[in-house]
Amino acid sequence: MSGAETEPGVLVLAATPIGRVADAPPRLAEELADADVVAAEDTRRLKRLTGELGVEVTGRVVSYFEGNEQRRTPALLGSLLAGERVLLVTDAGMPSVSDPGYRLVAAAVEAGVPVTAVPGPSAVLTALAVSGLPVDRFCFEGFLPRKAGERARRLAELASERRTMVFFEAPHRTEAALEAMAQAWGGERPAAVCRELTKTHEEVRRGPLAELVAWAADGVRGEVTLVVQGADDVPAVSTDDSSLRAAVAEREDRGMTRKEAIAEVAVLAGVPKREVYDLVHKSGPGEATP
Repeated sequence: MSGAETEPGVLVLAATPIGRVADAPPRLAEELADADVVAAEDTRRLKRLTGELGVEVTGRVVSYFEGNEQRRTPALLGSLLAGERVLLVTDAGMPSVSDPGYRLVAAAVEAGVPVTAVPGPSAVLTALAVSGLPVDRFCFEGFLPRKAGERARRLAELASERRTMVFFEAPHRTEAALEAMAQAWGGERPAAVCRELTKTHEEVRRGPLAELVAWAADGVRGEVTLVVQGADDVPAVSTDDSSLRAAVAEREDRGMTRKEAIAEVAVLAGVPKREVYDLVHKSGPGEATP
């Protein structure tokens, strides 16, 4: 007679402070102490955090960051299937939100392993709440591409986005990101730069994009989250042939790829994407073709 199958363990995603250690949820200390395995984005930061919380980690500690995430996921899944409680922590905020974690969560879900979370600090929600911009509908866009051309194309894709948008950005790229946003969406678009949230030197700078570009020219330091108001009004596109072609060309001039421009114009005009594609494809000499 074979023995009973081992019940799977639990994957716990634990939010860590984005600034002040006092913001750590009480359950974080309990989970750190009880976990069989603690997977940390940076083991040195984990050691500093546990020291400040006065917690002793008795389980195994393994590094789990962008560079080894794919390689380490199978072993961590094996621990979960063996019945162990695995705690995942990143440097700040909630794991898997622009941080390592998604691969492990997806693997655990597929394997039938329970996944839970220790809710807590989030730079996305904190910045959104203090920005003064509409919060009824929003989207998180993570980090913009580093290369100027790719960044321009991404922003062009978001030109008709009506929801408030939240971005993460490196301090040394903040000015360039704001300038690109102003070029893509207009310098008058309301926005907020949230810097060093919850920390001693916290700063929230609000204003139109053009004004924020000028402010950022002097240099920006610390962790940065950008919040930008969505488009107030996205004009419909007329369905006559010349208007459809012109609308595609105008979006390409703003940095969109041909495919992206056709898709957006089709939605705004309320016509099949194939119809717009055919119009552009059959355009005469001197006009763009796919």
